[in-house]
Amino acid sequence: MRRPNENVSRRRFLRTAAIGGTAAFGSIGTARTEGIRRTAIPTGASVGVQKVAGEPLTQPVGFETADGVGYRYIVDQIGRVHVLGGNGIADEPFLDVRDRLKMRTDFMDERGLLGLALHPDFRTNRRFYVRYSAPPGKSTPRNFDHTAVLSEFRASDDLLSADSGSERRILAVPEPQANHNAGDIAFGPDGYLYVPLGDGGGASDTGRGHVSDWYSRNRGGNGQDVTRNLLGSILRLDVDDREGNKSYAVPDDNPLVGGEGSDELWAWGLCNPWRLSFSGGELFVADVGQRRFEEVNLVEAGDNYGWNVREGRHCFNAGSPQHPRKNCPSSATAKPPYDGQQFTDPIIEYPHKKGGQAVGLAVIGGNVYDGTALQNRAGDYIFGDWSRSFRSPRGRLFYANRPNVSDEQWSMREFRVSGGKNGELGHYVLAFGRGTAGELYVLTSETNSVAGNGAVYKLVPPGDGDTV
Repeated sequence: MRRPNENVSRRRFLRTAAIGGTAAFGSIGTARTEGIRRTAIPTGASVGVQKVAGEPLTQPVGFETADGVGYRYIVDQIGRVHVLGGNGIADEPFLDVRDRLKMRTDFMDERGLLGLALHPDFRTNRRFYVRYSAPPGKSTPRNFDHTAVLSEFRASDDLLSADSGSERRILAVPEPQANHNAGDIAFGPDGYLYVPLGDGGGASDTGRGHVSDWYSRNRGGNGQDVTRNLLGSILRLDVDDREGNKSYAVPDDNPLVGGEGSDELWAWGLCNPWRLSFSGGELFVADVGQRRFEEVNLVEAGDNYGWNVREGRHCFNAGSPQHPRKNCPSSATAKPPYDGQQFTDPIIEYPHKKGGQAVGLAVIGGNVYDGTALQNRAGDYIFGDWSRSFRSPRGRLFYANRPNVSDEQWSMREFRVSGGKNGELGHYVLAFGRGTAGELYVLTSETNSVAGNGAVYKLVPPGDGDTV
């Protein structure tokens, strides 16, 4: 819990740059075009996929397990959480919040039931947390689209069902537009809950509900703002305590505690941080881009990842995203509360197109592999892309190797899916999950609408996979 009388420096965890640029823009750098040449994605190892769950899933977006609990919990965007046991998916859903959602099911919608995190002591205290899109409330600004809700529920003694009446709202954030909602949540090894929020939606971090930031060359800027709302950021909350009239407490060592910025913030400068995962003490966040680049970030306290000044490592032009600026700042303004903070580069980046060919549209964050089934993949970050195409299911599976030098980008390759036509998965990739033994699962759908045909596949050696 935050201690009000303790004088905590809000900048002690921030990486700051030497203040040599203008107060308005920070230091000016040259647009990085060399990254395009380095992001060809060669084909690498083969992998098999083994189906472990199908009906009644539509758009599965979350997969959670807990030590000492033999069940797996699958989040379906349509508003249900299902229990997967040894005999398949249970007949009755674990949780059903469809009546609390604002969303559409007849087309591609980024709203819905978006995330689940089991409390570290779930087996004994039965507490779990979900993120979902609710209708606007009485305090929601006029013309805003919905409310991003973080709530706590309690499970039954046998952990096979949830008490729908046990809901305790932890946080409700007004969302101006329907997209860029992020939605994943996860407990860190420190016991705190990490909650990503997108930039508020629409496009380019501009328009209704997007505040102006310090960078006047681009309109909007929720990603860079740290004082007026929580959007475009990663929050870090203590859900085991309460502070004042809040349903949570703020950890003492959050980087902006005691200063001008919002105490809840852990990191910022993000567009749509759709999925995240921990490996040891490292936090991996995949941030879906706007027009040209996708990125994965290794997130640390107080870091600024550049949106909407940059998309990936490249200058961004909010007025014309397909025509990036030649120059843009490499750090934030020298004015407080930014103090000339240097932008942090992603560890992985790839373009939407290369040489006229589609590469991907939306990065889907995964996990560092620590299982045993996939040879030579230990320590690799396994992730994917939603699809090469909006209209057809052409999701991709990737893996990336950690470099020898910490400030270099990770080297990525594409898995060839054995049993897949032309080595492709043939599904939209929605999310990844990790089992208690370290093996990984990919969550998919055959359609791009919420009322789709969903499935969960386990990643297995090539000879053990199904035909897909």
